[in-house]
Amino acid sequence: MKHYRRWGRQAATLLTAVSLILTGSMQAGATTLSNAEAEKAQAQEDLDDVNDRISDIQSQQSSLQAQIDALDSELVTTIANISILEDEITDKQAELAQANEDLIDAQETEAEQYASMKERITYMYVNGEDISLFNALLGATSFADALNRVQMCSSVYNFDRQMLIEYQETVALIEELIEEIAEEEAALQDQQAELETQQASLNAMIAEKSAEMDDFDTMLASAQALAEEYKATIQEQSAVIAQEVAAQQAAAAAAAEAAAQQSSSSTTVTTTTSAETTASTETTATGSGSTGNSDSTGNSDSTSSSGSTSSSSSTASGSGQAVADYACQFVGNSYVWGGTSLTNGADCSGFIKSVYAHFGVSLPHSSYSLRTVGYAVSASDLQPGDIICYEGHCAIYIGGGAIVHAASEASGIKITYNYAYRTVVAIRRIF
Repeated sequence: MKHYRRWGRQAATLLTAVSLILTGSMQAGATTLSNAEAEKAQAQEDLDDVNDRISDIQSQQSSLQAQIDALDSELVTTIANISILEDEITDKQAELAQANEDLIDAQETEAEQYASMKERITYMYVNGEDISLFNALLGATSFADALNRVQMCSSVYNFDRQMLIEYQETVALIEELIEEIAEEEAALQDQQAELETQQASLNAMIAEKSAEMDDFDTMLASAQALAEEYKATIQEQSAVIAQEVAAQQAAAAAAAEAAAQQSSSSTTVTTTTSAETTASTETTATGSGSTGNSDSTGNSDSTSSSGSTSSSSSTASGSGQAVADYACQFVGNSYVWGGTSLTNGADCSGFIKSVYAHFGVSLPHSSYSLRTVGYAVSASDLQPGDIICYEGHCAIYIGGGAIVHAASEASGIKITYNYAYRTVVAIRRIF
């Protein structure tokens, strides 16, 4: 019996020691688990911050790409307009060459006419013929002869005079045509130079935006690499947590089994042994505790967007003639690409926009968009104030075949006296 009691005490002591060891192991595991959870939570917070930064970078990239696309579109339009202007300049040069040839022909005709006139006068003088009206009447042998002589004098005089007038008119007309074509060619070359300046500016802006995009690419790559590091940390700590939870569960199971064995052995020992065993069991139960881990993450992303298009409306009052008269007040002022100031500088569409704004009309700042404002009219129905649109350019018709427009940096705001100096693509009327 004593031997049995001794064995019971030894078993109780052994189970108590096992319980203490398991309790210490579980406490150490709880510390490791707590550290892993804290490190994982910090990594998750850092990852959320980096993901927010990535979203911001990608949003800025999208906005920047939209700007680059718009600039690319404008550049394509500008290059197309330059090509059209080059064709129109070629046509003007051909017209100028033809006019110069016509002038040479007229000058040769003049020389021939002058030579013929001299030859005719010399012939009549050498042969003693006097075609003056007085001598013709004195030398007449009859009334009929006098009439014939008067008719001959008149015919010769009229013929020579008509030839001289026709020659002078032809030469004057050709010289005027040459001057007009040369002026139109110069205007087209000014506009071509202006479009080339715009092209260079657009290329510079696109290069600048592309450089910004490269910077964003670098920032995005760095942020994405950092995000991957945080993800790796989260995965590592998740593995540590899973390991520790499994170890704690195994320790708890072992402690429970030891407690059950100790309880079973206590029924066969003395009251003293039972008491010791009970105390050991309580100590084991107290140390085992329970470990709870809750990890909840909530992510709510609510985006509310509302877009509204508002336009300031004002009562338009005016007439086409009033628009034309007002626009002509600014002839001689500067051309500034992208400008809308009638005094400090405007481009072609900015000039029209500001002129019509004076009469309470809001127009777009784009020569292309001006093709759709108001309503269309034909060239045969042109009236002062009508907007004439060309490829990449626009002007205000002022009557008499003339236009006022912000032509180029070289010419500024000017009047051109032939609205059809370029191919017209649209005519729009506001009033």
